[in-house]
This record gives sequence, C-alpha cells and structure tokens, in this order.
Amino acid sequence: MVDLSEFVDICPYNDDEAAAALHQVANHPYIAAGSKFIFPNEEPDFLTKLLLQVNSINDFQVMVMHKLVERVIATTIKTFSYDGISNVSNLGRKYLAMSNHRDIIFDPAITQLVLFRNGLDLTQIAVGSNLITNDFIEALMRSNRMVKVVRGITSRELYLSSQQLSKYIRATITSGTSSIWLAQRQGRTKDGLDLTEQGLLKMLDMSGTKSFDENFLELTIVPHSISYEYEPCDIFKARERLISRRGKYVKAPGEDWQSIIYGINQWKGNVHLNIGKPLTKEELALAAMCDKNDRYQYIRHFVDHRVIEGYRLWKTNFIAYDLRNHSYTYNDRYTQEDKEEFISYMEKQLDCVEKELNRDELRQIFLEIYANPIVSKQMLQMTI
Repeated sequence: MVDLSEFVDICPYNDDEAAAALHQVANHPYIAAGSKFIFPNEEPDFLTKLLLQVNSINDFQVMVMHKLVERVIATTIKTFSYDGISNVSNLGRKYLAMSNHRDIIFDPAITQLVLFRNGLDLTQIAVGSNLITNDFIEALMRSNRMVKVVRGITSRELYLSSQQLSKYIRATITSGTSSIWLAQRQGRTKDGLDLTEQGLLKMLDMSGTKSFDENFLELTIVPHSISYEYEPCDIFKARERLISRRGKYVKAPGEDWQSIIYGINQWKGNVHLNIGKPLTKEELALAAMCDKNDRYQYIRHFVDHRVIEGYRLWKTNFIAYDLRNHSYTYNDRYTQEDKEEFISYMEKQLDCVEKELNRDELRQIFLEIYANPIVSKQMLQMTI
C-alpha cells in the first residue's frame, strides 16, 4: 500500500477516523432534521442511532448516504437513467472520473449511486474547501470519501496546494487505492456550457514524472456527463450572472450551503448520467505532439467532446432554445402545453429574486442556461 501520510490535511478519513467523527456528531441538532428527511417513517432519533452504529466508511455509505440519494431521487426526480457503466466496470483499474458540474452535491452523489447499484467500488470525491465551514460539515464530508480542494488562498499557496492535490490524485489512482471524481471546472457551470478548464489539466500534469502522454494515460480519464431536465439552482445561477455583468459578484455568508439545500430539494424532472469512454492512448499521443498549451487544448477537446456528446437534451432545452432565438427550430420536440408549462415555471423562478433586477435581461440569461446545451451540440457537429 502506498504511503499517503503527507496528504493527511486533504485526504478522506480512514474507517476509524470516520467512525469516531460520526459518533461525535450523532447528536448534533441538524441530525434530527436529516433523519426526518431521509427516514420519514422512523422515529426522530433514527439517524442518530444509525450513526452511533457506524464502524467504517462503507457502513456510512450503505446505511446513510445511499438512503439519502435514493430519497432525493424518489422525491425530486421523475425518471433517472444512466448508460456507459461498462466503460468503468471493464477497466480493471482505478480512474479519474472527470465530470461536468451542474449541482454542488448531487453530481457526484448520483455517480456514487450508479456505482453502488452495479456493485462497483465508489470513488473519492474532490470538494472545494469553501464548503467546509465548520467541524460538523467536515466530519460528514471527510467520512464520505471527500478530497479537499483548497480555495481562497494566495497565488503562492495555490501553487503549493495544486502540487499536493496533483500528487495525491496520481498516487491514489496509480496505486490502485481508489478512483476519484473531479469536476471538469472549478465551480458549477452557470451558463449551460460544459467546458473543461485548462488550469485543471495543468494541475494534474504537475505531478507527472514520465512523458506528457504517459502522465495522463496513467490517470485513466473517464469523462462523465449528467443532464438535468430542470437545472439545479437555475434562477440563482441566472441572478449571479446578471449581477456579475455590473461588477464583481460576492457570495453572501452561507450561500453555498443554501445552494446545496435548494439543489437537493428542487424538482429535477428527468435526470440522466452518461459515463463516457476513457481517453485513449492514441488521443493522448496526438496531444503530446503539440507544443506547450496546445497539448492541454487537445485534451480539453477530447474531454469536452465526450461530455457534450453524452449530454441528454430534454424538452426544456428545446423550448428554451426556441424562446431565446424566437424560432420554431425544435417545435416538433414539444407541445404547446409543454411550452406554456415551461414559461410558467420560468416566470415563477424569476419571481424568487430581487424585483429590482432587470427582468427581461434575467429572463434571457435564464433561457441561455437551458438553450446552451443545444448550442454545444450544434458546435460539436460542426467539428466532426
């Protein structure tokens, strides 16, 4: 087993640490509310009793987290589907799941559920440190296979932190310890466009000791694409983009956690997860033939291509595209009733934010969030 002791500040808890942490927070006031949501037919202290019985991370996953995700699906999703599971079940090695990022918590959670349903090992999950605001949250997240991605630090600190994270990801995967889920960009996409950040790829390459293509080949990058019929936190994403047009957007205290709670409870309609094919040796060799940043651009292209190709379009996307462009391009994909229903939903969402925000501009941004996945598909067809 590889020595991961140098990563103690960012790696998940081991079984003993997780058990101790969960026993300690079992009587936290928030646990009762969580118990009511996850186990509505049980006594209020049911979750507390469960946490006191946890002796390992696997116990926590099976007894609590699996039940939580199933509960969210039952209450906020019409149909859930997935495909491409053979792309990881037949790998025979650990991998880096590089996913588009639409919801803070549910994107990786739904991935874990699919792996669980298919009897596969769950992944560790890279999570921004901005979400870890107190000891209670840290106990839950690090007991849930969380890898801490440090945020809000100086440029020098960021370089050192990126080195450490890169080394941890590579060591964890290449040693066969665990696969890791990592979003393709820092923070959720707020415009409906799923694009990989070049800086993320540079970070992954920092720890490589071999040739460029060998460094990425040993990470076994498997693109993932999750598609929501109703975009999580759509109106708040639109609000942030509108405010950002006039100046720097500053998050309010606790805003990230409000987004998490809203994302969990919001109606999502249909949801689909696509697990794409791993980047190939030939693709990485082609990228390695390029100079400097062009090499990363090639890898971005391969990841983005799979994510966009795997993204499933819903009626909401087609309706928004036609509304945004004053067209009837996709009117065969939905009914007039579907259109009226979406418009009604949109207007209710617009009513959820400050009245002083320009409603027309906010509406156009809202529509872009839903229409842009179609734009991405169109652009993809132009590059084939």
